[in-house]
Amino acid sequence: MDQALNPFPWFRMMRESAPVYFNSRNKMWSVFRYGDVQRVLSDHTSFSSQIMDSNQPLDASIVNTDPPRHRQLRSLASQAFTPRAIAQLTPRISEIVHELLDHVVSRGRMDVIDDLSYPLPVMVIAEMLGVPLADRERFKRWSDQVVGAASSSAQDPQQEMSEYFLWMIEQRRREPHDDLISALLAAQDEGQRLSVQELLGFCIILLVAGNETTTHLIGNAVLCFDEYPEVVEQLLAEPALLPDAIEEVLRYRSPLKVMFRAANIDTKIGDQVIPAGQGVMAWIGSANRDEAQFPGAETFDIRRSPNRHLAFGYGIHFCLGAPLARLEVKIALGIMLERLQEIQRDRDVPLEASEAFILHGVKHLPIVFNGN
Repeated sequence: MDQALNPFPWFRMMRESAPVYFNSRNKMWSVFRYGDVQRVLSDHTSFSSQIMDSNQPLDASIVNTDPPRHRQLRSLASQAFTPRAIAQLTPRISEIVHELLDHVVSRGRMDVIDDLSYPLPVMVIAEMLGVPLADRERFKRWSDQVVGAASSSAQDPQQEMSEYFLWMIEQRRREPHDDLISALLAAQDEGQRLSVQELLGFCIILLVAGNETTTHLIGNAVLCFDEYPEVVEQLLAEPALLPDAIEEVLRYRSPLKVMFRAANIDTKIGDQVIPAGQGVMAWIGSANRDEAQFPGAETFDIRRSPNRHLAFGYGIHFCLGAPLARLEVKIALGIMLERLQEIQRDRDVPLEASEAFILHGVKHLPIVFNGN
């Protein structure tokens, strides 16, 4: 199996032989051990999230912002992205999952990615933002292009998204709706509001991060269940174990493989000094298989406790959308397990890794099953 599909032996080798490694080709440092990855992600004094300096909206987003502005951005976003607002999506997410499965259940086969995990998150995010149904295909294309999972058209996808969202923002300024853009426009923190660029950045990061990671989390869960078929029996016998199973998928096959930071100051990790200004790649996918943190790390164990994986980041940048991703995946897998029996991966179709460098997942995942 190629390294893109199975990076874990390489991760293990790097943790053991070169846990803090400088790549002379791309002039970037890499860290592989749990403690080092956790530190790089959370120590914002030593490691900055502002790794690019351009006029692109994503560079003004919460993901690429350091304190003190990060705290204000997170406070503003949290007002719109409340636990109550997320929980209220449960009936609609269930409805969408049933609709998507209705199209394939009589066939006895489906592609988990194309037929379920690819369309589901974009439909949910688009509805939250108030995007018309007719525009959702464009949304998905832009999302894929930004993370490198699809080739870009002649125009910059961020530019296209910005133009689209600017139009939506102006519409909502004039006439607020019951949607996320209207809520973000209304949010205030100590008299501060989101600038237009920050609002654009939030819409785009929500679209991109919310789509791609959830798509791969569902696909990776099905891959784990295929690798460990006894887990499906456990979940059918004890459905209450599903949230713990999802946490173990997040650890065992993290959809987000790596995050980037830049050293603010000369910083020592292990026996290496990372000079100020140099880039650092924090390998989440490796940290989550570190035996020092997770005994039996190479085994998929849905009863693992504690399970302090880093799949949603760590510290002040812990993913704001984690509750939504968890909810979508719990509903999607729960309904799949209810409606599809004897699920098996179609091994006549070889797996292909996602082309997006930062993500771990597959492009397609055909399965066969007995459905109802």
